[in-house]
Amino acid sequence: MKRFFTFPNPVNDAAARTVALGVLTMAVVALATNTAWLLIPLTYGFVTRVAAGPKISPLGQFAVRVAAPRLTKWQQSVPGPPKRFAQAMGLAFSGAATIVWLSAGWGGARWILLPLILAASLEGFLGYCLGCTVFGWLMRRGVIPERVCVECADISRRYAPVTNDQS
Repeated sequence: MKRFFTFPNPVNDAAARTVALGVLTMAVVALATNTAWLLIPLTYGFVTRVAAGPKISPLGQFAVRVAAPRLTKWQQSVPGPPKRFAQAMGLAFSGAATIVWLSAGWGGARWILLPLILAASLEGFLGYCLGCTVFGWLMRRGVIPERVCVECADISRRYAPVTNDQS
């Protein structure tokens, strides 16, 4: 059971970007059509991805099994811990929007989706993970310990050593 509640490391960036585009689509449709109940599957998706990666997330499964293998241009392995942190940030925003919707109505909840839409747009279209940036910032300040993501703490480990062998 412990193994079930893990997050992949590394993560296929094509899958991460596909998930972001799915989140963006749900959030924009919810806003454009005043369909507040879409907050429920949106929040559920974040809960499942934070808890167990793409294993029980319908959007995560689509991203990993269908979309990512076809997006060869976006294929790249990236560290998992920052992506999990980004999912947790998405959960915070979608969860807050859901709570506000259920307690105070859709009018206030819809504004909480705007940062989520911005972050998902950056990730989906440009490959820029805002949550990963915050994760790195928190690591540099010592809030997140280096052991959480050793690769994130020292990016020089990502590159092969260069030798000056002139022979």
